[in-house]
Amino acid sequence: MLIKQGQVDALPWRVYDTRDAMGAAAAAYTEGLLLAMQEVQAEIRMIFAAAPSQNEMLAHLAASREIDWGRITAFHMDEYVGLAPDAPQGFGNFLRDRLFSKVPFRQVHYLKDPVAYAKLLQEAPVDICCLGIGENGHIAFNDPGVADFHDPETVKVVALDDVCRQQQVNDGCFATLSDVPTHAMTLTIPTLRACHFLVCTVPSATKRDAVRRLLYEAEISEKLPASTLRRHANAILFLEKNSYPEG
Repeated sequence: MLIKQGQVDALPWRVYDTRDAMGAAAAAYTEGLLLAMQEVQAEIRMIFAAAPSQNEMLAHLAASREIDWGRITAFHMDEYVGLAPDAPQGFGNFLRDRLFSKVPFRQVHYLKDPVAYAKLLQEAPVDICCLGIGENGHIAFNDPGVADFHDPETVKVVALDDVCRQQQVNDGCFATLSDVPTHAMTLTIPTLRACHFLVCTVPSATKRDAVRRLLYEAEISEKLPASTLRRHANAILFLEKNSYPEG
């Protein structure tokens, strides 16, 4: 159930009473975009985040019986450096388990080489990006220390800050901080901003401070990378009661 909504700058936001309701709403919104695109486009290109925050949205989206998945080419937005290829924490593996293996995509591209991946992304515009926000306000793996709103790169390798790495432990993806890789490949902020639509889904009390800063406190700057969403013409933020800071 929708319990609150508003808008900051160009960014509308909606709060739901449960994580499942939030995920269902984000999936329904994404499905609506896809159905409209199917009427006018032969092919659709999408980017997906891989994180527990996306679980409910991905589950509801995969259950759609209206989407023509055979027209959709999928990418994911970041990947660790140095993990074993079959590691369950790998973001490509995460998305394969929860989405890519469940519906018949036209094509799925996995992030293994930044240069090759950049060329694939540059072949045509990306229609929709489904993303989240990190505890430090990152989008993809653009942490505050490496985020660049004018980044010339499409994909790059970055060092992960300690807050970002600890989040992976908080999310239950790794047992200890020392298990979390120190570097990752990520799509840059201009690459994400170039997507026609951004659907951002953010549950959990651990994200409340980042959401508070995004909606009520922070200036639009690389200090809070997610603040760039407030300037995007077609971004939307889905929250649940535990991630919403009550102003």
